[in-house]
Amino acid sequence: MDDRAGRAAAQWRKELPDIDADVMATVGRLLEAARLIERGRLTPFAARFGLQKGEFDVIASLRRAGPPYELTPTDLYDALMLSSGAMTSRLDRLEQAGLIERRPAQSDRRSVRVRLTEKGLGLIEEILPLHIANEKEALGALTDEERSELDRLLVKLVGGLADT
Repeated sequence: MDDRAGRAAAQWRKELPDIDADVMATVGRLLEAARLIERGRLTPFAARFGLQKGEFDVIASLRRAGPPYELTPTDLYDALMLSSGAMTSRLDRLEQAGLIERRPAQSDRRSVRVRLTEKGLGLIEEILPLHIANEKEALGALTDEERSELDRLLVKLVGGLADT
């Protein structure tokens, strides 16, 4: 295994023995794992179905919202932690592909709802089991118990970061 973060920490310990290089290694490994999963697994997976990773995230968010599989653009960009401009670009591409439609909200014609089309629902239903299998494979170096422990620790870490 190539542990670039560990090598960098060893170099720091040699150059500046009084700093906590281990914490730098931990953060480096988290960042590298995220990058490897996204670039090596999630992005290529979405591309197999003619999607960008972010577009997959949109149709998955609409699907998990339950029937009628629709949300406001604000709900979507909040859920996906995006700017409204980035969300608009994704929605434009998905609408052009026939996977979503924008509809005026019934309660306020000035508001818009984003809804999966039948084509979009069919696509996410087809690829979701494959996506889950891809993520399981990405975490295949861990046992189920290790994955549960990692998940518990990440929840704690993310919660701590959100509080700051």
